[in-house]
Amino acid sequence: MNKDSKRREALLYHAEPTPGKIQVVPTKKYATQRDLSLAYSPGVAEPCLEIAANIEDVYKYTAKGNLVAVISNGTAVLGLGDIGPEAGKPVMEGKGLLFKIFSDIDVFDIEIGTKDVEEFIQTVKNIAPTFGGINLEDIKAPESFEIERRLIEELDIPVMHDDQHGTAIISSAALINALELAGKKPEDVKVVVSGAGSAAIACTDLYVLLGVKVENVLMFNSKGLLTKDNPALSELQLKYAVNGPKIELAEAVKGADVFIGLSSGNILSSEMLLSMADNPIVFAMANPNPEIDYNLAVETRKDVIMATGRSDFPNQVNNVLGFPYIFRGALDVRATKINEAMKMAAVKALASLAKQSVPEQVNVAYGATKLGFGREYIIPKPFDPRLIAVVAPAVAKAAMESGIAKNPITDWLAYEERLLERLGNDNKMVRLIANRAKMDPKRIVFPEAEHLNVLKAAQIVHEEGIGFPVLLGNKEIILELKEELGFVADVEIIDPKIKEEEQRRDKFAKSYWSTRERRGISLLDAQKLMRERNYFAAMMVNEGEADALVTGHSRSYPSVLKPMLQLIGKANGASLVATANMMLTARGPMFLSDTAININPSAEDLINIAVMTSKTAKIFGVEPVIAMVSYSNFGSSTHQNASKVREAVAYLHKNHPDMVVDGEIQADFALNPEMLQEKFPFSKLAGKKVNTLVFPNLESANITYKLLKELYQVNSIGPIMMGMGKPVHIFQLGASVEEMVNMAAIAVIDAQGKELKKNKQAI
Repeated sequence: MNKDSKRREALLYHAEPTPGKIQVVPTKKYATQRDLSLAYSPGVAEPCLEIAANIEDVYKYTAKGNLVAVISNGTAVLGLGDIGPEAGKPVMEGKGLLFKIFSDIDVFDIEIGTKDVEEFIQTVKNIAPTFGGINLEDIKAPESFEIERRLIEELDIPVMHDDQHGTAIISSAALINALELAGKKPEDVKVVVSGAGSAAIACTDLYVLLGVKVENVLMFNSKGLLTKDNPALSELQLKYAVNGPKIELAEAVKGADVFIGLSSGNILSSEMLLSMADNPIVFAMANPNPEIDYNLAVETRKDVIMATGRSDFPNQVNNVLGFPYIFRGALDVRATKINEAMKMAAVKALASLAKQSVPEQVNVAYGATKLGFGREYIIPKPFDPRLIAVVAPAVAKAAMESGIAKNPITDWLAYEERLLERLGNDNKMVRLIANRAKMDPKRIVFPEAEHLNVLKAAQIVHEEGIGFPVLLGNKEIILELKEELGFVADVEIIDPKIKEEEQRRDKFAKSYWSTRERRGISLLDAQKLMRERNYFAAMMVNEGEADALVTGHSRSYPSVLKPMLQLIGKANGASLVATANMMLTARGPMFLSDTAININPSAEDLINIAVMTSKTAKIFGVEPVIAMVSYSNFGSSTHQNASKVREAVAYLHKNHPDMVVDGEIQADFALNPEMLQEKFPFSKLAGKKVNTLVFPNLESANITYKLLKELYQVNSIGPIMMGMGKPVHIFQLGASVEEMVNMAAIAVIDAQGKELKKNKQAI
């Protein structure tokens, strides 16, 4: 995407359909006059009086306990500098979005129009009663140090400047593990720090708490080594200034054990890296370009332990590993501050988590066979679902042990369960899927590339690194649309109808005819069909000229399904083809089957659909808990529609005892654990959270998923094809750009899996 297109897309994202990235949503009923009288006058007076009598009741009756202010004056916004409070607002809204999706914390972003330290402090103090915590953001140093220090001292709610402490906490966790792998102790290592701003100071302060000796630190700013005779240094910088000659960075890193980069790109050369001690630890955290390129570093030294701030290399130092969970733990015990003990608790929790067995969901997300503690995995991944249940409790416990928790937790197991429930519908699965696809992108055919939305989806797939699009259609039309979209990448465009493709059409036709010559298809018929894009695309996949295929945006599902079944057919061992939709609900991902193909499946069909859906869920790191739903509960109806479900369940219990599956059961009982436990405690689903529904017929499955999608704005990924011989996936008619991008990622993951299976069989 060219610069103008990126700019246009970013502006459109923030402007449409509603300006900004966050909104306020009511949490109470408001449909009736009675509801409104409770929400406001006269009912609202009662909680007001309770709070007036006991100010701590504000946490009981208002949103204060889950509300954080993200506050800035816009003086140090990302890499943009002093752009002012209004211009900084999109960043603050973005930080609020991260708080919500990673730890379910609500945020009001507050932009303050002053650079005066005292005015800023007084403004924050005056609005502090609204909030349970304060996250200071993008305030330039040295003012940020004084602002944070004063607010911590003068307020009784948690305050943290994430720009300073976030990187410090995450990199400290990485340093603990890197030192262990290097066989070194913090008190013995020589540390060179490139950068002397707020983040560098905060990082080094925390490293000192880990045991690094101040006298073993050499810190550099843009003008060189910090020395005691420099009058321009702040008090905080003077702590790391040295007496003696002002040596260059290249000299300082000789024999150094640790290099910390929070400065600018490409200032650490391969020669400088070679001069460091054995098993050098290099945290090159400048963005977007690290102080030394990751690939250059690992090529230069096989023993280097490397971390960066980038997501495309191992060991990303990402603040999102810290601040959402630190505030979560602090809010949940009503801590009066975020102290050093709480920060250190987060550090140790992150370091410890990296040594634990990694959930399959994380392996799936990063395309790894099995992530494990080592040089390329010294800190957890941002998509790790355990973070909230590990870091937040550690922070909460540290607050309690420090004596600053007003609301101590007593039942830790129940607390961790509540934390996991907060993960909810935050579209983590979408990110997991895209990330997994990017690990090994494949060639994807888009037969409907003349449609603007399809081409837009292909553009995103290409630019996000999900796959390599192959566009089918009239080349002139596609090029015009590409220009309109700013899609400048040189991707393959094929028009199956033109004379230049005659040889390939003939090749495909003969190959197809050889499989259908005894089923009423003539060679002439096959040649005509190859002028149709879906047939041509299917043969591209069949013949290995593409890895996957996505189609269906402009035609009905049955009309698109037919050529796929004719040309590609079922996978070896598959008795039928079915589909599942992954619904990203408030309770987490739910798999619904069969939503698009089998109109009235038999008991045997339902068995196969359940088994295939179980395997599909596992592909995405979800351990399936399957309810075979019906209008009947465990034999309450003898009608054949209920009986076939009961028969399928009996077979699964006998022949697939490892599957967690039961039914027939009504959907409300399946999804309500309390009701299920009370009425049917004998069920294999009792005490478990159902995440997969297998429906008795197409009608019920299709209606259910579309109702969820339209009435409740539940994101749907699918229909995911199951049982096909090749990676082919069909959109629903009129699918959105987002849905098509998600399906393309699914197609890539499908291709990855089929390729892996084929390679294993070949060994």
